[in-house]
Amino acid sequence: MKKLLALGLSMTMALSLAACGSSDTGKTEPETKTSTEVVADDATTGDTAGGPVSITLWTYPIGNWGDSATVDSLVASFNEVHPEITVTVEYLDYTNGDDQVNTAIEGGQAPDIVMEGPERLVANWGSRGLMVDLSDLFATEAGGEIYDAVEAACKSSDGAYYEYPLCMVAHCMAINETIFEEAGAMQYLDVENHTWTTEDFFKAVQAVYDSGHENVGAIYCAGQGGDQGTRALINNLYSGTFTNADHTAYTADSEENIKALEALYAQDGINFDASIVGGDEITLFRNGTLAMSFCWNAAQQTNSDYAAAGTTNAGDNIIPMLFPSDDGKTELCGGIWGFGVFDNGDQAKIDAAKTFIDYICNDANQAKESVKASTYFPVRPTLTGIYDGTEIADTMNEFSEYFMPSMGDYYQVVPGWATARTEWWNMLQRIGTGGDVATEVATFVENANKAIAEAQ
Repeated sequence: MKKLLALGLSMTMALSLAACGSSDTGKTEPETKTSTEVVADDATTGDTAGGPVSITLWTYPIGNWGDSATVDSLVASFNEVHPEITVTVEYLDYTNGDDQVNTAIEGGQAPDIVMEGPERLVANWGSRGLMVDLSDLFATEAGGEIYDAVEAACKSSDGAYYEYPLCMVAHCMAINETIFEEAGAMQYLDVENHTWTTEDFFKAVQAVYDSGHENVGAIYCAGQGGDQGTRALINNLYSGTFTNADHTAYTADSEENIKALEALYAQDGINFDASIVGGDEITLFRNGTLAMSFCWNAAQQTNSDYAAAGTTNAGDNIIPMLFPSDDGKTELCGGIWGFGVFDNGDQAKIDAAKTFIDYICNDANQAKESVKASTYFPVRPTLTGIYDGTEIADTMNEFSEYFMPSMGDYYQVVPGWATARTEWWNMLQRIGTGGDVATEVATFVENANKAIAEAQ
């Protein structure tokens, strides 16, 4: 039986929270690496003890936090209050960013701040003893307002907090309404509530396939990009789980997940594609090659880079959907993003980094703008009205009401997570080429659990 995390997301929150956004993949599209430095005219004044301090912020492309003009503005606002702290920004992507950070660590040149999620800040660099404990930030009034499940994801097994969160999102899927209507498949969707059963999902796929659309959906597995979509699809079909409740072992080899994988492999129109990742899948969905996407969220729904928001390149209407489930309780994989501080042995820089994080996340006048820059949802129920009056307000409210309450267990903090992600897409590739499902899933679990043991 699936168990949803109690995020405390209510219908009142649904009218005020903001939605996710990033590049077109949510977590896969590369951004050009550049750097920028924003400093107030008088960087020698301020209240930081010991005089001016320079710190570095490296950020992955989390919404417009990957856009230099947006980040310049955020840093400039910070410098109006703290001109004594110089912030130099480096922009990472999800293709080479990890290698850049690891190379910097090995060379003793780690950035002072990194903006990313718990799977890197907590389960990777934090578990290796490289990060500063941010418990003092959680002890403030604003820190105490963070949703319990979000706070738990930022805390390591040793009790230290290696991430201070800013924003979050629940990932979902989507369908091309025009293609589904032409195939007579809309009868299988509860469009009003954005839900469907596992049985109706397979009926819909078959109907679209029978109408002549051979590529209905793709189980993309060229790499880890967007892999939250394939995990959520497989886990929800028959109420399977990915890990146990305390995140100490992988459980993807359950009968429920084996059944789901076998059903997907056997289904006409669902193809295991080892040539694409989530970002590629979104491109194929937008251009009409695919009739559905498993790598979707509010960022994609509000994206107007290719056509009007909420439509494909050809103008077909896009309907976001919860993943199908057999029990009516969909659990969406979530993303949580915030800041971690590397322990570079300089207390002045550590203090300055915490000052920056506290301002960006908690300042009464700044916090909304910081979340809005992410195009995601805030991690505190008290932070409301972020998108009021904007063109995307209706979409954000829709996602708040129908998708965010289904955010499930944040299991990405399992030790050895990076290895498990690689094992996952390797497993899907082997299944896609005809490998026995039970055997391949057992291999995944064996190798993933071995990574847990090695990481502890």
